[in-house]
Amino acid sequence: MSGLEIEVSVTPEFQDAESSASEARYVFSYTVTVHNQSPHSVQLMARYWKITQGNGESQEVRGKGVVGQQPLIGPGQRFRYTSRAILQTPVGVMEGAYTLLNTYTQRAFDVPVSPFRLAVPRQLH
Repeated sequence: MSGLEIEVSVTPEFQDAESSASEARYVFSYTVTVHNQSPHSVQLMARYWKITQGNGESQEVRGKGVVGQQPLIGPGQRFRYTSRAILQTPVGVMEGAYTLLNTYTQRAFDVPVSPFRLAVPRQLH
């Protein structure tokens, strides 16, 4: 099984009420949907994110599962969750990968998550 049978989509959203430009605190939520289009169940084992701020600074985040879970996603099923990122700039980019386990072969594989933009609405850049 390759990562081509797993589709990942991300929808980011700026959280104005939790953000403060004067404190250089820009809060974004992002909702991720993982769609298993393969004939076998997969388990989401780990995540990796690279978060790049508008000033070029970046940080990497690695961890087990997502939102405290290592969900099992059956054939044709979707798993959706929402998480957050806090930036010091009004614009940034996130990208990464999920490590999934094919429960049939017991082999792990990585699925890349394409870069997506985090941006305060109406920012000129």
